Amino acid sequence: QVQLVESGGGLVQAGGSLRLSCAASGRASSSVAMGWLRQAPGKEREFVAAISYSSANTYYADSVKGRFTISRDSAKNTVYLQMNSLKPEDTAVYYCAADSISPRIRSNTPYYWGPGTQVTVSS
Repeated sequence: QVQLVESGGGLVQAGGSLRLSCAASGRASSSVAMGWLRQAPGKEREFVAAISYSSANTYYADSVKGRFTISRDSAKNTVYLQMNSLKPEDTAVYYCAADSISPRIRSNTPYYWGPGTQVTVSS
C-alpha cells in the first residue's frame, strides 16, 4: 500500500512559479515510480510528468516540457514538481500518482492517487 499527500498548490500570476510536493508513505513507497496528473474544469485528466523509482528516467507531457521539472528525494520519499513560466491553461487540480511502473502513470492509469491540490494561474 502507498499513501500520497500533495502540498504546495495555490494562486499565482501568469509567468510565476510554484513547487508542488508529494509525500509518500507505506510499505512500498520507496520502490514505486511517481508522477503528476492534472484535471482542469470540464476537461479530462491528463498526464503531466513522471519519474522512475531510481530517478534515472523522467518523462513530461509536451505541454509542460521546458517549464516543469520533476524530481524526487528518496530519503524523504517525496516527489516534487517545480513549475515555472506558468500559464492560465495550467490551472487544474494536480494529483500525485504512484505505481510499480511509470508507463501506467504516463498512460493516466496509476494504481495510487493523492487527494489533489489546486493550482490556479491568473492572467
